[in-house]
Amino acid sequence: MGIKLYKKPKLENPVMFVGWPGIGNIGIFAVSALKDQLKAEPLGEIESWDFFYPRKVFIQDGLLEELEFPSNQFYYKRLGHRDLLFFIGEEQPAVGGRMYASGEKAFQMANLVIDVAIRFGCRRVYTSGACVSLSHHQIKPRVIAVVSSKTLIKEVKGYPNTILMSEMGERGEGEGTITGLNGLLLAVAKKRGLESLCLMGEIPDWLSGASFPYPKASRSVLEVFANILGVEIDLGFLDKTERQVE
Repeated sequence: MGIKLYKKPKLENPVMFVGWPGIGNIGIFAVSALKDQLKAEPLGEIESWDFFYPRKVFIQDGLLEELEFPSNQFYYKRLGHRDLLFFIGEEQPAVGGRMYASGEKAFQMANLVIDVAIRFGCRRVYTSGACVSLSHHQIKPRVIAVVSSKTLIKEVKGYPNTILMSEMGERGEGEGTITGLNGLLLAVAKKRGLESLCLMGEIPDWLSGASFPYPKASRSVLEVFANILGVEIDLGFLDKTERQVE
């Protein structure tokens, strides 16, 4: 078990964006799209065999060639004023048949992600996922934020179309939960001295169990990402997918 780096670039004041599959695949879609739009380069990976069962076994002419595991990839991008790290995992390590991260392996993976962040001088980590709410699918999804310290609250309130989870009202005063690795990574990063923020796209409760993505919420999250980084992102690629989902 460990981290495999393909290269060791020198990065200036990097921040990290992290995405895993989840409800509506909102977070992983947004983080992957940001990585693709900015043309981030491969940096390394977390070796998978201690975390997951293989997805496929490749056999050719009766000979076992290789096993295919879910990937856990790091990427980087130099922006000049602020460099970026990305981590994108195709699956969350879990136990007992659960959908989302749980158990010792999830904790180990969260720490390995933070190991890479610290190694390259990263002081802030963004995660992203879905926030289930009593909203309507024809209304622009909001971005729901959870932060690791009070000092980040004022900054987050300045993001477009963003509110704190505690301000949603429907959850009770100041209450809320984040399931899976998004919440776990937030806590691990804070414990190890990094700022951490989770920016979640709003998804209607009645859609949260659907098997298809919810790109409208991913668009809202991407708009906030672009605002944070001060970059232009072409979101036109989402139009067709949004129409199909509608």
